Amino acid sequence: MSEKDVVTTRQQTDADIIKLNPMEHVRKRPGMYIGGVDSKALHHLIYEVVDNSVDEALAGRCDHILVTLYNDEYVSVQDNGGGIPVGINPSTGRSTLEGVMTEIGMGGKFGGGAYKVSGGLHGVGVSAVNALSEEMRTNIFRDGYVWEQIYRQGKPVTDVKKVRPLENGESSGTIQTFRPDFTVLEPNPFNYETLTQRFREMAFVTRRLTITVRDERVTPLPRETTFYFEGGLYSYVRYLNRNRRPLHDPVYAERDVEITREGKPSITIGIEVAFQYNDTANVIEMAFANTINTPDGGTHLTGLRSAITSVINRYARKASLLKEKDPNFSGSDTLEGITAIVSVKHPDPSFESQTKVKLINPEVQGAVSQVVSDVFSEFLELNPREARRIVEKCMTSMRAREAARKARDLVRSGPSLLESTTLPGKLADCSQKGEDAEIYIVEGDSAGGSAKQGRDRHFQAILPLRGKILNTERARLDKILDNNEIKALISALGTGIGEDFKVENLRYGRVLLMTDADVDGSHIRTLLLTFFFRQMLPLIQEGHLYIAQPPIYRLKSGKQVDYIYPEAGLNEAEILTRALKKYDSPDKVVVQRYKGLGEMNPDQLWDTTMNPATRTLLQVTIDDASEADRIFDMLMGSSVPPRRRFIQTHAKSVRNLDI
Repeated sequence: MSEKDVVTTRQQTDADIIKLNPMEHVRKRPGMYIGGVDSKALHHLIYEVVDNSVDEALAGRCDHILVTLYNDEYVSVQDNGGGIPVGINPSTGRSTLEGVMTEIGMGGKFGGGAYKVSGGLHGVGVSAVNALSEEMRTNIFRDGYVWEQIYRQGKPVTDVKKVRPLENGESSGTIQTFRPDFTVLEPNPFNYETLTQRFREMAFVTRRLTITVRDERVTPLPRETTFYFEGGLYSYVRYLNRNRRPLHDPVYAERDVEITREGKPSITIGIEVAFQYNDTANVIEMAFANTINTPDGGTHLTGLRSAITSVINRYARKASLLKEKDPNFSGSDTLEGITAIVSVKHPDPSFESQTKVKLINPEVQGAVSQVVSDVFSEFLELNPREARRIVEKCMTSMRAREAARKARDLVRSGPSLLESTTLPGKLADCSQKGEDAEIYIVEGDSAGGSAKQGRDRHFQAILPLRGKILNTERARLDKILDNNEIKALISALGTGIGEDFKVENLRYGRVLLMTDADVDGSHIRTLLLTFFFRQMLPLIQEGHLYIAQPPIYRLKSGKQVDYIYPEAGLNEAEILTRALKKYDSPDKVVVQRYKGLGEMNPDQLWDTTMNPATRTLLQVTIDDASEADRIFDMLMGSSVPPRRRFIQTHAKSVRNLDI
């Protein structure tokens, strides 16, 4: 062992054990409170503050929330609620406002007096935002005055003080203004589109609440979007299905259910559900608890699913649409093509974590199931034509599921694909496996040949695909499994597909799509993205899917060679013009436009697109699953009018449009 390999260790001492106060702990471990330090966590800061304003709306004290983005990543959240109390708190002996803003575990949602239901449950939200802010300013409008306190990194730097008397016409409320501390969080800007998607969703779930998002960073005039919906989840389902052909009007219910709990006081749970079948095979499910989106579902979503399946099976038997010898529909049969949303308001909800991704109250499942059973059974009885359409869709789904099962069994019994270790013959594999290995999905044999010669065989595998793969947005699983190119892709990755998908079996840490920088290449990349989104979604969610960025031009002047890459928001002519301005004699520069990857020498492909030290990769992520679903359905689905409108809106010029 060499001297540099020796690791010096020492025994832990008393001085190594330190105690952090709760606000310091937030700064040291932000992931425990807001889910990380990335862009998603950054936006979560705004959501935590807005959740408090929504709680005021649920309590009947607020009907308007204004979120404003300023330069230098300042943001403010204003509501016309009751305002945080500013007097001396009897339990602490100091200002209630200061305690709420600077103490973890202090809030008005523990006793049940001021809020019957609430999204902020742990007394963590706004104080955690304060701890993770470089600066935060709170203004309270109540008790005849405007009050203010300023904080830095969660610590007050001023006392709570009166700023001025309330003027005539000014309502009560709260304004929280803060700038995230980018010494703790990654330096990302707030994204206007991300916020509007989130608050559109929140306005649907909290009907009759107006939410305005305003972006002062845009010049010369700010942009602004306001959301207000009377119809609640009924309107939300119709909005999500606007690009699809629905089979019936939404099934909708809103009821309060009283729950008796052994040894505890009874509680009342508010339940709102809406669902509608459409002519696609895609499933959209959304679940909310006290207006908080629970992306991992929970007992409320389980109750919705089980009730829908049970009601359809009972109705199909009663109407003789399912014969005695026929098996019942499975849950996947009855949910295919459904857009379903459930929202519950619970006085004492339980979540898996502070970020509230999953509801775990057991009593919610039965309550939701009963409401859905009652309203859906009545709907099917009163609407026999629509009921038959729904059952026939379930029949089609069941037959397709059986065909897919047979296809899976066939490929499993063959030489390769879902469970075999045999790899496709066109795959040029690498010697390394696991997280550090990567596979390039390449367009065409010509590009595949260059990539195979230019790669690092130790950790880079190459899989060339011939032409454009099947559009999996319009195909059922049995047809997908019959496609040779897709079978080669599934076999190379080793994960299986659909119900058989297991991300832990992935043979490579990174899956990279490398297509030509032209229209056909973009189309092939979109087809591949559609396949991964619909059939291997966890691959995207866990950060394994990337898009390679090959150059579009090679510029040569004497011995100087530069490669020019695509840039968002610029067309090729603009990119080339800007690049040529860097040369003393632009007219003497030799310009080569790469029409395809196959035109590049192996060493050029390595230097520009495959070398980890010099390449640029785009990681494929999903910030909003419902929005991604809408885009894929619009661009790749069977409905033409929405796609035509999209192209006409976004194309600079459209001539002889044929879709």
